[in-house]
Amino acid sequence: MKKLVKFTAILMATTSAMPVAAQTAVSEPAPPASSDGVATVEEIVVTGLRASLQNSAQIKKNTMEIVDSITADDIGKLPDPNVAETLTRVPGVQAYRFGGEAASPVGTGSGLTIRGLTGQTGSRVDGRAYFTAGSREFNVEGASPAMVAGLDVYKNPTAEHIEGAIGGLVNIRTRKPLDFKDFSASAAIGGRYNDLGKKLTPEYFGLLSKRWDVGDGGELGVLVAGSYSQSFNRGDNTPSVGGTQFRRAITGDSAEYAANVGSGLNLNPAYVGRSDVTYLADVNPTTLPESARQNLLSAVGVQNNIAQEDYRRTRKGLSASVQWKPSPVLEFYVEGTYNYYLYNQQYRFLNATDGRYAQGLDTTAFALDEMLANRNSNGGADELLSGKRITGGTFLNSTFTTTGGDEHREYKTLMLAGGVKWQASDHLDANFDFSYVKADQYQDNRSVTLSSAAGLTWDITRALGTPQKVAISGPDLASPGTWVFNSYANGTNQVWEDDGIAATLDLKYTIDDSFLKDIKVGARYATQKDRYNNYSFSGKNLTTDGLLLAPDRSNAISVASMTDLVEASPTNFLDGKAGYSGGYLVFSPDALLGDNVKGRFPLAGIQPEDALTENILNRRYFSEKTYAGYAVADFGFLDDRIKGNAGVRVVKTDTFVRAMNRVPGTNNIVPTGSSSSYTDVLPSFNLTGYLTADTLVRFGYAKGITRPELASLNPTLVVDVISGNGSVGNPDLKPQKADSFDLSIEHYFTPVNYVSAGLFYKKIDGFFSGVSSCQTVAGAPTPISNLNCSGNQYFLTQTINAEKGTAKGIELAAQTFLDYDFMPDLFKHVGFIGSFTYVETKNPLTLNGQRVNTMQPLTSKVSYSLTGMYEDDIVSARVVYTWRSKAVLFGVAANPIDGRYIRSFGLLDASLNFKLPHDFSLSLTASNILNQAADRFVGEPGLATGIERQHFVNGRNFGATLRYSFGG
Repeated sequence: MKKLVKFTAILMATTSAMPVAAQTAVSEPAPPASSDGVATVEEIVVTGLRASLQNSAQIKKNTMEIVDSITADDIGKLPDPNVAETLTRVPGVQAYRFGGEAASPVGTGSGLTIRGLTGQTGSRVDGRAYFTAGSREFNVEGASPAMVAGLDVYKNPTAEHIEGAIGGLVNIRTRKPLDFKDFSASAAIGGRYNDLGKKLTPEYFGLLSKRWDVGDGGELGVLVAGSYSQSFNRGDNTPSVGGTQFRRAITGDSAEYAANVGSGLNLNPAYVGRSDVTYLADVNPTTLPESARQNLLSAVGVQNNIAQEDYRRTRKGLSASVQWKPSPVLEFYVEGTYNYYLYNQQYRFLNATDGRYAQGLDTTAFALDEMLANRNSNGGADELLSGKRITGGTFLNSTFTTTGGDEHREYKTLMLAGGVKWQASDHLDANFDFSYVKADQYQDNRSVTLSSAAGLTWDITRALGTPQKVAISGPDLASPGTWVFNSYANGTNQVWEDDGIAATLDLKYTIDDSFLKDIKVGARYATQKDRYNNYSFSGKNLTTDGLLLAPDRSNAISVASMTDLVEASPTNFLDGKAGYSGGYLVFSPDALLGDNVKGRFPLAGIQPEDALTENILNRRYFSEKTYAGYAVADFGFLDDRIKGNAGVRVVKTDTFVRAMNRVPGTNNIVPTGSSSSYTDVLPSFNLTGYLTADTLVRFGYAKGITRPELASLNPTLVVDVISGNGSVGNPDLKPQKADSFDLSIEHYFTPVNYVSAGLFYKKIDGFFSGVSSCQTVAGAPTPISNLNCSGNQYFLTQTINAEKGTAKGIELAAQTFLDYDFMPDLFKHVGFIGSFTYVETKNPLTLNGQRVNTMQPLTSKVSYSLTGMYEDDIVSARVVYTWRSKAVLFGVAANPIDGRYIRSFGLLDASLNFKLPHDFSLSLTASNILNQAADRFVGEPGLATGIERQHFVNGRNFGATLRYSFGG
């Protein structure tokens, strides 16, 4: 296998000069409605890049909606090893990069941004609503790529589609037995290798499908498919501090230093007279005149930690389908889809607290003003607060702790469905579909902290950069004698259990000899229930008496007494880019599992993992019912040179939520329930004009909604008697609404080659915003130190539908094989794909009293993907480069200096495929060839500092897969 990996690397290097690679996004035509009212696509089995692209181009050309799609190159062969990564080939779609793969940074939702909107994506499987437990979206990073027949991205869904996605709707298509001609079998075995973690992980896939004639023109089809895959990535990174962190430098040879020895700042007398040693004292710049602030220092980004993380992702998929067509006009079907995803992260952190004495201090000019510090919340002039920042030095008498942790996050989603499709007459089609979804999620994140033995300190030399360089001098970080056990925590232990049903009826009536082509009507009833329980805990002391670790370590348990519980971190940290290479001791993540820590530390008071006490105040329940109906008319004028559809969807939503609240002033915990109901009317209109047979102009309009996330509806009340602050949930939150407009033009040069350009604009009403006000809380005592209100009132923050915003942009796309008559034969095997997106979002928020038009999180203004391909009868190859500009991380911070943004970066992937004799084929892949990652910086786009806050290295991934296919 090592030779195969090396061979893969050589092949990738050889093909890197070829044009760049992966199947582009394509659109779906206007096919007949499925049983749930969603336009579906008849699966067209294609092999080879050119056949796929031609199919894609023709689908895009004939669509009546704004849809882009990707179809698997062959059975079990999506263009990428991660479904979310494949979706980034679609114009307008961006995905966050976490842990070496496209993934949600918080483990919920799709992790996708469509047309600049984050967390506002609908998820479907074969047109049916599909969700991860605790969410309205499906966590698409967990989908098994081999199980996917195709992906559709509806950017402006029509009235036929299930509501709930103003950003866009992602539909995963699976394979059906009647898609195949007769008997079909496919199998694959392969592996992936991460060059930083030096780990090889397996991948397996198998599919069997059979189609029978059952007399009188009837057909029966049965399909079973399954997949198993693991991926491993390293995540070496350097998290550091943000914030202002103003310092005043006092050198050891100054009169001020000598005056503060033994009094005032109580400075260390050992450094008196030392010109190379500086004490960094806290300072509030606003207490000094602006003229005296030029020499003040900011320590932002200086103190970073050493963080090494392993990400192992396990995906299992299973699908089965039975289709029975007793006659050409009648079909019955039963099918099931099961998706299992385990995200397992093991982490090993070396956490520093830098000393305030610095030797050889390095600084550089850096104007930190009130705008960067607090958005000039005081008004008036934008005054300077400090004129320099620290860029390096040796920080004396620093201290360390280490943390070893393990997170298991398990997702299970099962869907069972059945229905009937009936062509009742030449003019009437009727479809009925019923589905049941069962979704569970479990997250368990536990860790142990080690502290240094009594009296130990280190000197840490830092040089800020990208990444920061670190050198450590002092006691051996790899020695058990250096460390003592401190505490154990299971800081995240939570369970979601969801289920839901949906029943749909769709009717289509075809009209002859009329500008009206057909009329479609339908109805849908659906439910979703969510139960959430929390069992998290912290503060379990691993000491001789079960109490907090004493400063003098008098109750400490030395790591040397239990060396089997610890391990050394990897010694190739950050691939050598940070100077320090690792090897520090941490509590072994594997030793955290089960009741091992409980058994080894009996005085810590740790409960058995299968009998943890529930945090009752965190318990919540959610139940929602929706009733929807729609009507859509397809029409055509002027010999169908103008075609389109118009429709409306009406949906009523009934929601019940329940939280557990403490009765103010008592220890009693009681359930608090709340109900809400609202109705939305969602019109849509699409129009396509054919300037020529190969040149199309499209216009689309639709009103859509995105309902609040489940947890945000929780009617909880939390108050802090000391500060007088608190928060209150809002079960009356209504959906965000959007009026979406599209205008595009497409020209097709050949059946494969086309260019397209589109404009989009979304006017959004009801952006969620936190609003704070002084309120009286019945039964609550008067706050002890009321910071924001008077009397017995509390300063409560609640999320409401307060704001209006926009998302607008441009999408460009093109694809071509050089199969023009004037091209030499060799070049006719070469193809190119390109897509470009510019998106601008505005979500007005009040931050530090200032009105700010913020960007949506995880959204880049500019992104593009360039693909190059080569294909002949034996070999096909492609290389893909995807680039995106800066983006806000999780959201804009109240103070920009506390914020984080992701730098601009690009990713290069490649693949090489060989057709072998006897229906075999070999695929070689290389991901993240340039070894790039989403590094984080201090500030936000527009107020970017260029100061790196967290550098990442994930390594490159190489894969090899042997496939066999028969039939089809």
